[in-house]
Amino acid sequence: MSKLFAFVFWLALSGNIAAADFTFAAFGDTPYSPEEEKSFTLLIAGMNREKLAFVVHIGDMKAAWQPCSDELFRQRREWFDLFHHPFVFIPGDNEWTDCRQRRAGAHDPLERLGKLRELFAQGAESLGQRRITLARQSKKYPEHVRWRHAGVLFVTLNAPGGANNARANPEEFRVRNAAGIRWMEQAFGVARKEGLRAVVVMLHANPWASPSNYYYGYRDIIATLAKLTREFSGEVLLVHGDTHRHRVDNPLRDAKGTPLSNFTRVEVFGYPTMNWVRIRVSEEAGRVTFHVTP
Repeated sequence: MSKLFAFVFWLALSGNIAAADFTFAAFGDTPYSPEEEKSFTLLIAGMNREKLAFVVHIGDMKAAWQPCSDELFRQRREWFDLFHHPFVFIPGDNEWTDCRQRRAGAHDPLERLGKLRELFAQGAESLGQRRITLARQSKKYPEHVRWRHAGVLFVTLNAPGGANNARANPEEFRVRNAAGIRWMEQAFGVARKEGLRAVVVMLHANPWASPSNYYYGYRDIIATLAKLTREFSGEVLLVHGDTHRHRVDNPLRDAKGTPLSNFTRVEVFGYPTMNWVRIRVSEEAGRVTFHVTP
C-alpha cells in the first residue's frame, strides 16, 4: 500500500472523507395531460416514501399547448411544495420559450421566465419541505444553481429544448448561453480545486436530439462539456429530458470520435410515460459510479 493511498484510506476511516453513497431522483416532461395531472400527487407520494437526498425536475412541467398562466405556474408550485425532500426545478421550453405560441397565451417569453424565477428560483435554499443550500450564479440567472453532496458537485443550466431559443431570439440566447457556459466552467473549477469526485450537470434539452445544423443552440454546451470532462479526473453525469425517451448511454466523444470513458448521459422519462429515475451514487476505491433504475 502506497503512503498516499494509506493516508487517503486513513482519512476515510477517520470521517474526514465520506465515501459517496446516496440516491437522488430526477424526472421531467410531466405532467402534460389531464390524466397525468390527476396522478401527479401519487407520483410525488411515491418519491416521498423513498430515502432520497433530493429531487430534481429537469423541465417541462406542463404541455406546450397548456396556458403559460400565473395560475398554472402557482398550481405547479403548490404541487412541488408537497415534496418532503429538497426539490430543484429547471426551466424547460414549454414554460417559457414556447409561451409565445398563441395556444399557450401568446406571452412574452422573457416575462414568463421572470415569473418562473420569481416562483421557483428565489433565496439561498431549494424548494421542498426539507431544504438544502444552493449557490446561485447571479440575480440575472438565479435558475443556474449548484450544490455539493457527499463529494459530488451538482450544477444546473437553463438550456431548454427547442434549439435553446437560439432561432427565436439570437441575442437572448447568446448572452444566456455564455453565462451558462461560464457557470459550468466555474463548477468544474470548484470540483478540481476541492478534490471532488464527480460532477453532475442537469439541463432540460437533449443536446443530441437533432443534427447540429438544426440544434445549433447546443454546440457550445457540448464542446465545453467535452473539454471539461477530458480535463476532469473524476466522473461526469449529464441528466436531461426533452425527447421523452429514457436511456443511459455515452454520446459524448473526443476529437477522434472515441467515447469519453468518464462520462454518462441519463435521459429521464416523459409524456406519455409518467415515471421518475432513481440514481444511486456510490463509491469504491475513490471512484464514483452511477446506478440508474426507473
